[in-house]
Amino acid sequence: MKTRISRRMRWTGLLAASALIVTGCADTSADSGKDDAPGSVDYSTRLINAGDSAGDPVKGGTLRVSEYSEARTLDPTSTYPTGSTGGNIMAAVYDTLARYDHETGTFVPQLAEAIESDDSITWTIKLRKDVKFHDGTPFDADAVIGSINRYINAYGLHAMLTKSQIKSMKAVDPLTVSIEMNAAWPRFPNVLTNGVGMILAPAAYKDPKNFKPIGAGPFKFKSYKPAESTTVVANDDYWGGRPNLDAIEFDILGTDKTGVETLESGGVDLTFVRSTELVDDVIKGDLPGMDNYASLANNLWFNSREGSPTADKRVRQALALAFDPKIFLQRTANGAGDPSKLLIGADSTWAPGVDPMPTDTAEAKKLVEEAKADGFDGKIRVLARTDQASQAGAVAMQGMFEAAGFEVKLDLVANVADQVQKIYVDHDFDVATAATSMHDEDVFGRLSSALGSTSAVNVGGYANPEMDKLIAQLQGIENPADAKEVLTKIEALWAEDAPGVAVNSGAMVNLWNKNVHGIKTSGETLVLFDKAWLDK
Repeated sequence: MKTRISRRMRWTGLLAASALIVTGCADTSADSGKDDAPGSVDYSTRLINAGDSAGDPVKGGTLRVSEYSEARTLDPTSTYPTGSTGGNIMAAVYDTLARYDHETGTFVPQLAEAIESDDSITWTIKLRKDVKFHDGTPFDADAVIGSINRYINAYGLHAMLTKSQIKSMKAVDPLTVSIEMNAAWPRFPNVLTNGVGMILAPAAYKDPKNFKPIGAGPFKFKSYKPAESTTVVANDDYWGGRPNLDAIEFDILGTDKTGVETLESGGVDLTFVRSTELVDDVIKGDLPGMDNYASLANNLWFNSREGSPTADKRVRQALALAFDPKIFLQRTANGAGDPSKLLIGADSTWAPGVDPMPTDTAEAKKLVEEAKADGFDGKIRVLARTDQASQAGAVAMQGMFEAAGFEVKLDLVANVADQVQKIYVDHDFDVATAATSMHDEDVFGRLSSALGSTSAVNVGGYANPEMDKLIAQLQGIENPADAKEVLTKIEALWAEDAPGVAVNSGAMVNLWNKNVHGIKTSGETLVLFDKAWLDK
């Protein structure tokens, strides 16, 4: 029992900034003036307004980046390594073995020279020659294996999934790593684009109490000012050649609205945009960026654990039927976003083309009455924050659920940390808002984490052997077209069991000014800066 609590607390720290970027954080003070019809914005993963730059790269300068949330440590086992939560800084320092190429929709080598498999079970990672860590030590197979083992044993992003799939990992020679899986996993390279593939020098973690950010990336760590900025400087000995930039300054400015305004005024060169309303605006704008499609951009989770009223499937089904995502988005984001109860959004390349669960208050009432006849008292709690937009969403849910016969109590907390504590540590909620953010590069990984019965980040404690079986089948499928049958079954079980309900699909966008060139896209909303330059 002690071990389980310890692991859960570790996950709490990792997920605070990412898995619970809760619904309703958009600014609702102004009318967006946009077309509210679903499908009016193309959220599909792609580069936007990013044509080829003219001329040769300019050497020098400092790139200023507005971070969505602060990375208080550059240890990828303690900071969620995504583009919204410090992953861009870590990728700059450590690099990644692989990169997700948005233009081709494929995984390509980055720090690795090649990543190969004939059967998706045995994978060979060939390392580049003459790569050195920032401290001068060799970048070799032993260092790669040591870094990966540390990561997956410390429960980083995708760590438990990766650890459960790896049967063996060994150094074939100093520049070759062989990994054998328990089952075919065609999209395994996705985990090499983020935390698993961020390779740390042995000296970085030699002293567990004195972690040092030492990698083999294009930039070296220089300084960190809490709640202000992190600065990295060019690595003259980078394997791909010295970066064009002299330095990158990652700043903490507050909301992503502040980040966009500062970008437009020239105060920063790149910013991350996540709030639904702002995403719609910037996608329709003329600034270049990287658009990352996200199913479950916002969603509700229902607590399926014993002791919660939502452990009763009828109660969960009633909540899902009573919920109207369009009304919710009108209250929280001026109608922005693509409202849908589908697990996998319609714009996703993996969408199986099924119809979402309808909104049906009358049917929800019948289910509530059935549950009451068996002893349910009709009471549920909705967990939300006290900020204006979050409260607006909570009040909207209260009205929807009460119309179906529920008695709703709003459980309002002051901040994200308190919300994370209640959801991930204490499991003290019936209904909670979240952003699961399932990106197209690895639908299997996100579904396994969110709905797998043994996952440490299964928010509601949902467990169904049939869902586990279907997700396991999805693991072995590489192409979306081949996954239609199994995903149709997953969508049907999602609607039947109602472990949660989707609010909307949407996107997360890395946005930069027109004088910024050479940004490379990758997975988990990450961008890479090894070829970046500023047109002065």
